[in-house]
Amino acid sequence: MTLANQNSAAAATERPMVQAVEVRKAFGGNQVLRGITMNVQPGTVTALIGPSGSGKSTFLRCINDLETFDSGDILVNGERVAYRREGTKAYELKPRIVAKRRAKIGMVFQGFNLFGHLTVLENIVIAPVQVLKQDKKIVEARAMELLRKVGLADKSGAYPDSLSGGQQQRVAIARALAMEPDLILFDEPTSALDPETVGEVLEVMRTLAREGMTMIVVTHEIGFAREVCDQVAFLEDGVIQEMGPPEQVLDNPTHERTQRFLSRVI
Repeated sequence: MTLANQNSAAAATERPMVQAVEVRKAFGGNQVLRGITMNVQPGTVTALIGPSGSGKSTFLRCINDLETFDSGDILVNGERVAYRREGTKAYELKPRIVAKRRAKIGMVFQGFNLFGHLTVLENIVIAPVQVLKQDKKIVEARAMELLRKVGLADKSGAYPDSLSGGQQQRVAIARALAMEPDLILFDEPTSALDPETVGEVLEVMRTLAREGMTMIVVTHEIGFAREVCDQVAFLEDGVIQEMGPPEQVLDNPTHERTQRFLSRVI
């Protein structure tokens, strides 16, 4: 059984970690998302692939309300992150409630987004202490465990500008894990890296997949999607053109546009 299939059978009987229904988003007259519907089961990894401008990153940011959407619905672990519904009407939640719910959704960006004036350890500790109000000593001990997990225990006192891109991204993953999230969103986590450092980041993500972390990954790493992911969604023009297990979408795509895209990237 491949890594991609290890957790799928058990997860299929659970409530989806993410439920997205007919999600639409426009920037002015540009319709970026045109009705995205998708379920992501707990303990699984989903890859979003497709050409630039297809809506992948926008959809990812809608999941944790970094981007608001115009219509449709998104639930994470059974809850709406930023609003509640009464009938057909939606009402914004108080900022403290939104912050609490968003804290359970980790986010790893393409550009690392580390604080340059803080050490590696401080970058990991700051959110659990300030947002979750956790004890600093306990958080620091957990942060060191996470740094060992991503292979950077010796860099706890270093500053981000002294690290390689791959090392910075591994710190960013450790920072996301420090919040003990139910779900982690990865927005092209390797696209800004040198080829030599891509592998070290993907290996950390493989480890998280083996441990059952629910992940949604916007990626161009087709080999990673084939090996690790439980489902792959191909997006174009704000629409999911094809979605299914990697052996279906990547190896035997039925949609002509999926076939053409893969022929250029594989």
